[in-house]
Amino acid sequence: MSDLNVEKKQLGVWTLTSLVVGNMVGSGIFLLPTDLAKIGSISLIYWIATVVGAVLLALVLSRLSQIVPQNGGPFAYARQGLGGFIGFQTVYNYWVAIWVGNLGLIIAFLSYLAMLWPVFAQPLVGIITGVVVIWLLTFVNISGVRNAGILQLVTVVLKLIPIVLLIGFGLWYFDIANIKAIFNVANDTQNSVSSAASLPLWAFIGVESATIPYSSVKNPHRDIPLATLMGTVIAAIIYILSTTVVLGMLPHSVLINNASPFVAVAEMIFGSWGKWFMIVGALISCFGCINGWTMLQGQVAMAAADNNLFPGVFGVKNKRGTPALGLTITAVLESAVLLLMLDKDISEEFRMITFMASLAALIPYLYSSLAALILLKRQATVISFKDKIFFLLASLAAIYSFWTITISGEKAIFYGSILLFSSALLYGWGYGNRKGVEEDDSC
Repeated sequence: MSDLNVEKKQLGVWTLTSLVVGNMVGSGIFLLPTDLAKIGSISLIYWIATVVGAVLLALVLSRLSQIVPQNGGPFAYARQGLGGFIGFQTVYNYWVAIWVGNLGLIIAFLSYLAMLWPVFAQPLVGIITGVVVIWLLTFVNISGVRNAGILQLVTVVLKLIPIVLLIGFGLWYFDIANIKAIFNVANDTQNSVSSAASLPLWAFIGVESATIPYSSVKNPHRDIPLATLMGTVIAAIIYILSTTVVLGMLPHSVLINNASPFVAVAEMIFGSWGKWFMIVGALISCFGCINGWTMLQGQVAMAAADNNLFPGVFGVKNKRGTPALGLTITAVLESAVLLLMLDKDISEEFRMITFMASLAALIPYLYSSLAALILLKRQATVISFKDKIFFLLASLAAIYSFWTITISGEKAIFYGSILLFSSALLYGWGYGNRKGVEEDDSC
């Protein structure tokens, strides 16, 4: 038992910080400048709201990790504050969002791999490679959180090297005229900012990463809040600086039709080898991000199983304290969907699943913020000034979370609502009458 406990307490503040940064800075950063260029540099205004919202969420989640010292992060907070059903709804949607999102990262990984070796552009070769990556990282996570944490830390450092170099050297090529020239491409300020709002929104999904593997953290009371805040700030700085530099380096006519703006900019700065350097950086970024989310998809399902809200198999741990069976089941699901995508019709259907997962990734933020308000009122006999500040932060975080849902797009809301409501059926059929669930509703 002592060996198990030693193994389980292997995540320190820097590993947790790398988990947050690695999950937030994934494949999206390499495409964002092109998307923003289609709207105009006015879209950079939204970064202010996004960063403020992300920091608000980071502060609320950090405090919740101390109020509710349990595995599962947003799931645990929603369950404690809003009851068993909302807890199930949160973890069900979040778990689906994680493994579906991982498939999107696999596809991005394969696209960059094909830029190095065109053979990977062939559907069969690419998908088999994707399956290999899924199982490789599943086995890394099964081997222990320490191994997965080390891999996460290494990949985050390696992925940030080319991005930081691009920011530093790119300033020599930066021309403010490029940004001024495309301030408002659509010549419609209100609609432009609204359209731009949903683009950087997804950059900050993952802010909750450090809160989920609570029992694996050496000093959770200190390390989780610190890592959550540091990771969020680091990711925000990386996103804002890199996006601004790229927008200022490339003319609009070049940027708007460029599927790999970071690669183009690296080639401009460093020559032909810079292109390959950035592609390798993008591959490492995707690989590390898949690893980080693989860890969380096992941890969050395990937390749900431990609370009678997921099948017990997801809570079965091996001698290293990792949810080996749960990770294996999720890897099977991911592999099956990836293999089915050889069929073009299935590939089109996958887009619908992606829309579902988009909304599912945002719901935990709203529920966590609301849970914070309820838990504070429930536990505080005397409301101190510090509690009032936290109440205000949680209120603002709830408003921000609700807003992000409303701007996530019609398709995301429509298909995401189907997934959301399906949780009610599953809860009623399988989990609503399980021992322990009713008691949790009255917590």
